[in-house]
Amino acid sequence: MLFTPLRRLSIVTALSLVASSLALSGPPWLAIEYPVNPHDPNTRGAFLTVRTYHHGDLLGYEINGTAEGLVNGKRQSSRLDIRRLPQAGVYAVRWQKPAEGTWVLHITTSRDGNHAASALVSVDSRGRVAGVTVPSNPIEGGRWQVPRRVANNEVEALLRAPRM
Repeated sequence: MLFTPLRRLSIVTALSLVASSLALSGPPWLAIEYPVNPHDPNTRGAFLTVRTYHHGDLLGYEINGTAEGLVNGKRQSSRLDIRRLPQAGVYAVRWQKPAEGTWVLHITTSRDGNHAASALVSVDSRGRVAGVTVPSNPIEGGRWQVPRRVANNEVEALLRAPRM
């Protein structure tokens, strides 16, 4: 299929508009809150809360997550119970660390089927949040951090890392 100069210019223009819209509006983000507010009836009993953003504004996204475990040398995975809260872009994650194993929570957001942002939450041996990372790459000379998909080897490395 041959591209005419006008068609090629149209394609380049369209791609440039898509790329510049990210730069103007900012990328998505998610933040983990732990411990949760025990005085809020919506979060009471939850393990943590997730806040999803587009640039700096809270915005609802499709969200799901799994608890990834290493128990007696074998991988285990279970779906997290994530509940949308009344405030846009805020979710409660209900989970309790099993008695055995090392665990990492992998939480992912998307919009219209497209990945938005992911977080990895390391859990210590006592069932508390030990660390949170949102894998991302800088763009525009570090002006923005753009979340990226989590690679399986990143989850595996966290599961095998020494714990306190």
